[in-house]
Amino acid sequence: MTETHDAKAEPGETVEDAAPTGVTLPVRPGAYLLELVPVPVSDIDRAKAFYADKLGFAVDVDVRPAEGVRVVQLTPPGSACSITLTEGLPMADMPAGSLRALHLVVSDIEQARAALIARGAEVGPVEDMGGVYYAFFADPDGNTWTLQHMPWRA
Repeated sequence: MTETHDAKAEPGETVEDAAPTGVTLPVRPGAYLLELVPVPVSDIDRAKAFYADKLGFAVDVDVRPAEGVRVVQLTPPGSACSITLTEGLPMADMPAGSLRALHLVVSDIEQARAALIARGAEVGPVEDMGGVYYAFFADPDGNTWTLQHMPWRA
């Protein structure tokens, strides 16, 4: 089974504004691009539904390249970095729920929090930590995430 979403710009949007799937950006000399973060989960279908349905991540890939192996890749809206949910790959084996403090940087934390809550995610209140704002949540396995807003980046 394979599902993919290609980057398609909407009217008034550039391809760079759309989901990065299908867009190949150059790697400049000396660059180290972080593009994929493994997220350890116990149930890929449940996690895929959480990230796609409740967080709005695009499902880029869902493949079974070999017996007992599955790779699901999802990308947060507007991000150049994706997450992957895997099974059957010893190199990516970690205890489910052991990932901590992944940050999703947003321009309007109240709006982002409200949008996630409207989709069914449980997100804590916005906290001001010295002029940087955070709202915390977790996936069904307990991997923790935070929305982060730095006003000077908006």
